[in-house]
Amino acid sequence: MKEHLSQYNELNNDEKYVILQKGTERPFTGKYNDHKEKGTYVCKQCDTPLYQSKDKFSSGCGWPSFDDEIPGAVERVRDRDGRRVEIICANCKGHLGHVFKGEQFTAKNTRHCVNSISLRFIPSKG
Repeated sequence: MKEHLSQYNELNNDEKYVILQKGTERPFTGKYNDHKEKGTYVCKQCDTPLYQSKDKFSSGCGWPSFDDEIPGAVERVRDRDGRRVEIICANCKGHLGHVFKGEQFTAKNTRHCVNSISLRFIPSKG
């Protein structure tokens, strides 16, 4: 398990389970699943901006879905079983969720399926 360094935000046990141990929150339980405000979603652990609200869409999967990320903010890593592609914060390497292609939800044909618990939301000003 990755050691939690002091320059990052303090995480509670549920956040540690998802972000550090690559767990998954239960579907339809995260606070950002149906969230529709305008703003930026940042990494809960290190505050790196990851997603803009304009790229969020409703997929019905039970987790927040985005069809694009802020350039350079998210890394893709093949899961050990080779079946899925994990997405992690490019800065702190915290687990965000998984990315899927070819589902035809949006024109970009990409769905970042992100755990709400891995995110913090900053509303747009004005």
